[in-house]
Amino acid sequence: MKRIVIGSFLLFPTLLAANSGDTPQWLDLTTHWAGIAALLIFISAYILVIAEEFLDLRKSKPVILAAGIIWSIIAYIYADNNFTDEVETAIRHNLLEYAELMLFLLVAMTYINSMKERGVFDSLRAWLVAKHFDYRQLFWMTGLLAFFISPIADNLTTALLMCAVVISVGHGNSKFVSIACVNIVVAANAGGAFSPFGDITTLMVWQKGVIEFQTFFSLAIPSMVNYLLPAMIMSYFIPRQKPAATQSTATMKRGAKRVVILFLITISMAVSFHNFLHLPPVIGMLTGLSLLQLFGFYLKKSHARLDADISLNSETKPFDIFSRVAEAEWDTLLFFYGVILCVGGLGFIGYLSLVSELMYQQWGPTYANVAVGIISAIVDNIPVMFAVLTMMPQMSQGQWLLVTLTAGVGGSLLSIGSAAGVALMGASRGKYTFFSHLKWTPVIALGYFASIVTHMWLNSHYF
Repeated sequence: MKRIVIGSFLLFPTLLAANSGDTPQWLDLTTHWAGIAALLIFISAYILVIAEEFLDLRKSKPVILAAGIIWSIIAYIYADNNFTDEVETAIRHNLLEYAELMLFLLVAMTYINSMKERGVFDSLRAWLVAKHFDYRQLFWMTGLLAFFISPIADNLTTALLMCAVVISVGHGNSKFVSIACVNIVVAANAGGAFSPFGDITTLMVWQKGVIEFQTFFSLAIPSMVNYLLPAMIMSYFIPRQKPAATQSTATMKRGAKRVVILFLITISMAVSFHNFLHLPPVIGMLTGLSLLQLFGFYLKKSHARLDADISLNSETKPFDIFSRVAEAEWDTLLFFYGVILCVGGLGFIGYLSLVSELMYQQWGPTYANVAVGIISAIVDNIPVMFAVLTMMPQMSQGQWLLVTLTAGVGGSLLSIGSAAGVALMGASRGKYTFFSHLKWTPVIALGYFASIVTHMWLNSHYF
């Protein structure tokens, strides 16, 4: 959409919108009181998010309120200038982005809750303890699994799965759970950075046709450096102690293995629906959820007939799929709504476009692309990457790979910088927080810059 700059809004409270063939255009509100107010509201809401563990205020509440106020301000200014369709179109676009992310995440959470209810993670914990793995070995196992699974299953789903394992195994050691969750976030984001299916930003770049499918795998080694360097340092702070053995036996309930298989099928469907049918991955996830629903119906109907004597069995009631849906981390899901709507509003005002223009015109592509990763640690990487793709700066293939890498792994610098980090803050139930991640940011930053240097060295032929 063509950008129209309308004088100094601080001096002229009544806006005069320019028209091109009587077609209303976008109003640049970056210097208007409305834009400044929206920016301050967003910053204030994020300060409350950061202070969640001190205020005991759930992180979704301030950002949802901020989103409503920001878009109300925008709608008021546009209505005052007889523009209404533009705001409605923009907010519907943001709602669509949120719906795809929320439904994808809801399916993943439902499967994880179902596997937890069927005793999969308790059984895994008992198996790991029986193998006499210590905390440091568990740290490496969960991190490596997160790195290698996320290119296929996406970084968000992988992080949730590995976090559930860590909490199950190390429930009595909060320090281990905290560091292991940091490691999982870094590993999942790094693993997702070199696959079109590993992260939403890589998917956006691939769909735009900027980078070919096989070219993404040039980022595999830089991504591994991004994960391994911080992991090696953090591992020295993991004690060699072993988890306390559980006295109770962990037995998986009927259908547990089939739920795991259905989850793998669901992930495969999400990838296949997008790759072969050119449908959004969330369609495959929701189709996979229907498989779990039907299997849950079978478990419920056959409960009394096939399950052992319930009075002696640990299972006291039949499987209920909607109870698993209700147990999803709704604070996290609603937090995503607030963030996407807030950032979408700031983008509609013109701030994201303005920042992108200044970066690529004045700093040059290398410094700009490195900064994109740092910005994505504060602001969600999806609108940041969307702004870059909208600007479409003239860059070499190596620079496009660089911004794909930095946008994917830069979110690891802060817990709020990636979907994986935000989701784990909710899933860990207070053991992994913003500040527990923040103290490892310098170490993660070493891996961030090392991965950039590795990419520019190994993939120099793309520049």
